[in-house]
Amino acid sequence: MRFPRFTSPCSEKTRNVVTSESDDLQVLYANRFRHEEVQRTELWEVLCSDFFQKWVPEDSTILDVAAGHCEFINNIRAAKKIAIDLNPDVANRAAPDVETQICRSDDIPLPSDSVDRAFVSNFFEHVPREVIVSTLEELSRVVRPGGKVLILQPNVRYCAKDYWMFFDHITPVDDRALVEALRATGFDVDLCIPRFLPYTTKSRLPTGRGLVRLYLKLKPAWRILGAQAFIVATPTPSH
Repeated sequence: MRFPRFTSPCSEKTRNVVTSESDDLQVLYANRFRHEEVQRTELWEVLCSDFFQKWVPEDSTILDVAAGHCEFINNIRAAKKIAIDLNPDVANRAAPDVETQICRSDDIPLPSDSVDRAFVSNFFEHVPREVIVSTLEELSRVVRPGGKVLILQPNVRYCAKDYWMFFDHITPVDDRALVEALRATGFDVDLCIPRFLPYTTKSRLPTGRGLVRLYLKLKPAWRILGAQAFIVATPTPSH
């Protein structure tokens, strides 16, 4: 059963803008990733099984924000899995056990305190600062007390030269600024790894399941090749 749809409070003008953005995203990402499907699938299978799964209890409800091609949400194990994205193609990419919603990251049609984990990957660089803040505020609302928000984010501190190689990157974000934003929007930061994965699948990340597993075990390599931060945060009890 698909997750029930909620009526959005946005205006007709806003709905038209969202529809236009969705269409643009569908074309952009179809072109960007069309030659990387196998490599990205293998990469995320290992990342989920060997790293991210330890942060996601198998009896939990998890939300994947800006899920894209659903590489994370399709490969993570959880009792209930929800993917949201503005790109309508997310419904085609999601596995049968994943519920999907086409919506903004800061207007999530879920009840408050309804998810145990939220995952955000390679997203905040695509939106202006005010949307980063409103998205974090929305995640503070939907994540249950004691839940976690997991963020994988290109760290402009370590990939500044190539940060603008993608046309839709508009906001430079580094780990220190993101930690500050999390604390300002009602989160305690449990973990911050400034250098974790290389910047993109086009960079020096080893390919093939065996090499990716080896990279995850060799933490000194993270300090050399890593250009994405990994952050874990918990909503503060007062929120």
